[in-house]
Amino acid sequence: DAGDYYCQQGYSTPFTFGGGTRLDVGSNTSPVLTVLPPSGDELKTRKTATLMCLANKGFPSDWKLHWKLDGSTVSSGITTGAGILGSDGKYSWSSTLTLTEDQWKRKPTVTCDASQKDQTTVTKVLKASEC
Repeated sequence: DAGDYYCQQGYSTPFTFGGGTRLDVGSNTSPVLTVLPPSGDELKTRKTATLMCLANKGFPSDWKLHWKLDGSTVSSGITTGAGILGSDGKYSWSSTLTLTEDQWKRKPTVTCDASQKDQTTVTKVLKASEC
């Protein structure tokens, strides 16, 4: 029964559909986060540092991923994918954060947070000094 449901009005032309409603069926589950550091090759060739946050096996589908750099929220250089439903009924998401080489060389503490309105925020920290 999980899925996207749409209503259609048929009283006048053109017939139109509403924006839809997403229905998730399952138990609230916090995702497990993993933060992957940038590759050495990227730092050498592109002079950037792309980090990836993987969020696995969460439920429902509306978890959001957020980045912090040394405790401050980051709003640029971020690409986030849509949730993917696995065969186990849980969702997985990914997000990347691209920093400049200079930002990475300062050895920042990078945080990925997963939040959902009804559940406790999940946090994973990566210290550049430990990479």
